[in-house]
Amino acid sequence: MAVAYTLLVLFLAVFVAGFILLVMGAINFHFSNAEIPPGVNQPVKLRIIHIILISRAVVGRILENIGICSQVSFVRYLQGRKTLGADPKLFIKDLCFEKVPVRIYQPKVPSASQWRGVMFFHGGGWVSGSLETHEKLCRSIARESESVVVSVGYRLAPEHKYPAAYEDCLNATIHFMKNIEHYGVDPARIIICGDSAGGNLAAAVSQTLAGRSDLPRLRAQILIYPGLQVLDFNLPSYQQNRGVPLLFRECAAFFALQYLNGDASNLEEVLEGCHMPIDIKLKYRKWMSPDNIPEKFKIRGYKPHVLLDCTTEVYETVKRFCEPNLCPLLAEDAVIHQLPESFILTCEYDVLRDDGLLYKKRLEDNGVRVTWYHLEDGFHGIISSFNSDWLSFSSGKRGLDNIV
Repeated sequence: MAVAYTLLVLFLAVFVAGFILLVMGAINFHFSNAEIPPGVNQPVKLRIIHIILISRAVVGRILENIGICSQVSFVRYLQGRKTLGADPKLFIKDLCFEKVPVRIYQPKVPSASQWRGVMFFHGGGWVSGSLETHEKLCRSIARESESVVVSVGYRLAPEHKYPAAYEDCLNATIHFMKNIEHYGVDPARIIICGDSAGGNLAAAVSQTLAGRSDLPRLRAQILIYPGLQVLDFNLPSYQQNRGVPLLFRECAAFFALQYLNGDASNLEEVLEGCHMPIDIKLKYRKWMSPDNIPEKFKIRGYKPHVLLDCTTEVYETVKRFCEPNLCPLLAEDAVIHQLPESFILTCEYDVLRDDGLLYKKRLEDNGVRVTWYHLEDGFHGIISSFNSDWLSFSSGKRGLDNIV
């Protein structure tokens, strides 16, 4: 009995030690491939957050490989662990709009007039993120701007592929607009807001609602480092920030493919730019050309990318990338010029920076008023870290203040 017990202890010790070494090796690999530019706000904190996120992903991958749970499920589980208590300044209630989970934040302070209404779509690459991950951000927006904020818990990929997330956000927004009187919101002051993948959804929903005469006209859209196209992963910002946390170039393409098809089998073709025929690239070049990006954003080592053609087989699997509901940057001018006043926040050290810059130009070219705020020392995801205790970033708080 004693021998069996000793062997069991030794086996567990070896297993745990091997597990730890495997995790540490994987973390070291990802860590060594990360780049923290000297101009980033509080780089040591960014490294710490990157290590935490990589550790989660690595452990999740190992658990998936040994058949315990999927990596995505593990990451989502950890994200949903934090819960906040009651807020002394807000009424908070969970509801469903058209079967879509939403969380409503309403200021307790009396208002002399009707409130603003903010529809908020969270980020997370369409794969992760939830009502919980953006709870602090939504509470802060509701309190500081004295607005009713409706956070939307849309369906996630890869279980629910495109257009599930877009449809959930659209249906929840339409429901809110049709029942606006129940929430004390001024129908002339409805705003759509989102960060990252949520910014993509916000732009797509704004475009869909732009021509609707049966609903109130949107007052504004707020796009926080949005991802707005998946045709070109070789724009200057993708080249310059390919290894900058918290969003690597490869991860951006991976998330887009997960949202579109539920798998990433064409990842290499997408990264190389050989997933779209040349004639389609030329068709959209007037809106997506690096020539439309100011020269000051190209000085950190940008090299023009050669246009590559693609096979019919690859194109057939990703051709819906050209749909504006997935890539709002590709919408026609007739739609763009109907959009409401817009606020766009971009970060210098973010692969999605140029998506925001290109959309800013498209909006301005079509007579849409744009307020642009650029965080020179910011990185992707920094706004969500504005109030993360000792891992807070001053630049994130500055960005949030401008959003408010």
